[in-house]
Amino acid sequence: MTERVVTVWADAPLARAQERMAESRYSALPVVDRRFSLVGIISLVDVLRHRGDPEATVGDAMTEQVVTMLPTTNVSIIAHRMRVYGELRLVPVVDRGVLVGVITRSDLLRHRLAGGLLRRTARRFGGAGLIGPLPEAMMPRGAGRVGGRPLASLRVADVMTDGGLVAIPPTLALDEAAEVLLSYRFTAVPVVDDRDRLLGILSEADLMHGSLDGGRRTRARTVDNVMTRDVEGVHPDDPLTDAEQLLSERGFRVVPVVDSDDVLVGVLSRSDLL
Repeated sequence: MTERVVTVWADAPLARAQERMAESRYSALPVVDRRFSLVGIISLVDVLRHRGDPEATVGDAMTEQVVTMLPTTNVSIIAHRMRVYGELRLVPVVDRGVLVGVITRSDLLRHRLAGGLLRRTARRFGGAGLIGPLPEAMMPRGAGRVGGRPLASLRVADVMTDGGLVAIPPTLALDEAAEVLLSYRFTAVPVVDDRDRLLGILSEADLMHGSLDGGRRTRARTVDNVMTRDVEGVHPDDPLTDAEQLLSERGFRVVPVVDSDDVLVGVLSRSDLL
């Protein structure tokens, strides 16, 4: 488990949770009281759903019914819970009511992988060479461009991430795909063919279902065996309000942005919206 946990108080302004998630690049945070007792979970989608209220606090938006585990819980049990609850990617670890750590899907994937980073088979869009450290272009660039423009006037292209995009081929081994997600701290990555046309999305949840079975490997060996193929994408000229519905109301974490030929030109995440 991860013992150094970024948390937020329930009575903090909702903007504080958004700031902490942006700083740490986490999609969810445990909510605690002054005694470090767990009282809820706040996620990016919770922030999106309540950002219209400037007076909202973390407690107003957080989820109070939280699945927790003990420090002694078997890893295979935690993996099973995460597969059963598809949206669940962070499980607080609680000992006598006090938060002592968290288990994420990344922790579980990292637990089963051995060896160094195997990132050579993923491709970075918009630049030559192998994948290196996270490019600055991967950071959300919407705030500087949109200024004070109202949401209704914005298009997907105004806030999407379109530089330093990372995509993987369908033939990539699952272990290597997991390393891509872990090294870039992604929750999902687009899958494309050799012409950069979108074939699907590979998420942490897909890897959890496709490569873990009670701690044992399944027959699935490559990305095309487990990826999500029926992917809803958006176009650069689509109204941003339509894309926001996919991300906030329907629970999507990342939406691929494609042109008229289904070529991947960007991605839109909850962080981009915020």
